[in-house]
Amino acid sequence: MAEANPLLLTGGRVIDPASKFDAVADVLIVKGKIAAVGREASAMAPQDAERCDVSGLVVCPGLIDLHVHLREPGQSAKETIATGTAAAARGGFTSVVCMPNTQPAIDNPGTVALIREKAAREGVVNVFVTGAITKGIAGEELAPIGSLKQAGVVAITDDGHCVQNNDLMRRALEYAQMFDLPVMDHCQDYSLVTDGVMHEGYWSVALGLRGWPAAGEEMIVARNILLAELTGTRVHCQHLSSAGSVALLREAKRRGVPISGEACPHHFVLTDATIAGSEKFWAGDGKDLFGYRADGRPSWPSYDTNFKMNPPLRSARDREAILEGLVDGTIEILCSDHAPHCDYEKEVEFDYAPFGITGLETELALGLMQLYHTKRLGLAELIRKFTVAPAELLRLQKGTLKTGADGDVTVFDPEREWVWEREASASKSYNSPFYGWPLKGRAVMTIVGGKIVWREQETAAMV
Repeated sequence: MAEANPLLLTGGRVIDPASKFDAVADVLIVKGKIAAVGREASAMAPQDAERCDVSGLVVCPGLIDLHVHLREPGQSAKETIATGTAAAARGGFTSVVCMPNTQPAIDNPGTVALIREKAAREGVVNVFVTGAITKGIAGEELAPIGSLKQAGVVAITDDGHCVQNNDLMRRALEYAQMFDLPVMDHCQDYSLVTDGVMHEGYWSVALGLRGWPAAGEEMIVARNILLAELTGTRVHCQHLSSAGSVALLREAKRRGVPISGEACPHHFVLTDATIAGSEKFWAGDGKDLFGYRADGRPSWPSYDTNFKMNPPLRSARDREAILEGLVDGTIEILCSDHAPHCDYEKEVEFDYAPFGITGLETELALGLMQLYHTKRLGLAELIRKFTVAPAELLRLQKGTLKTGADGDVTVFDPEREWVWEREASASKSYNSPFYGWPLKGRAVMTIVGGKIVWREQETAAMV
């Protein structure tokens, strides 16, 4: 890539949780690196620097999403590195971490090299790669963890699947520790979950759908805590959804166990009542959500497969526990679990539809609405969960605006009101439950390595 021209952002509220900086200031990026933050930035700016007035907006380190499915190789009908990174840029994300459940799985150095080369050529944001824990993500034989590390993976995970053999998982953690790799785990006990398709509770019975009990997640969270304590390896529990998981994680962290967790917006905004249709949701669990008036609430039918994900949407009690975990720091990281699927795959009976929704373009707004605008978290605390926390977990040299850091910057308006429309998405797939939702808070500029890769006024040209 050609070297970026100097860029000066003036007048924005600069929030950098890594350096505890929060003030109206200018930011200068030169040769793809942060050159200055503060009053001196304007004075230091070269004459040929592009100047952008971002007064009234928030300027922060480039957001990181550590849980994204880009679907390449093998599933490019759903998403590609090009379209997935374009969606990330539009959502304000300068870095994404792609999951290994592709076809073939990312379980060898050759596939890692393929993705990194394609991302460098076609991606508009940084793409970091995870490797599989087991060969073919089959849960039977360890992948070559050392070779994967050498090839450049930042973590290992069988996301989309869960290693059921506890001894095999222990050995994976021991090898991962040798190579200083965190292990990220999709927590699902197959013997408890069996063929469940939604949260086991009142609504699964009322709707006649097979239940996915919360204990099916909590069993593996407890297993991971025990193994992290035994081996000393960093274990990260992906997309937590249940109150029991949060309680287990909170207690383990108090004891100093090297365990962490993440939450997705759909799990702290929605509940299982959505599957009964919008009328049931707004009358109960969604009654006070976002202060929507009756005439402004989006609608959807019962059994809408865009509300089917793994782990499933759970009860209002579980949703509140996830929010509490985010507020008290038990859950350190926010992410999307962006999981694109073709329309025809979702346009079937609920039982047969694949799990997963897209999320890169809505997660910042939903996080702001449910955490910042409700006064649960301040802006700095919210931004930290998208920047410093994922960077620290994965040992990425990202997530800060300190002088000399990579010039990855997100500019967003926390007060911008907009409606999420299908036609505005950069993703190749449209399986989002949030189309038609009035949202508040939006990225307006995404800068990667000092280059503006997306800005709001260019939306129409990029659709």
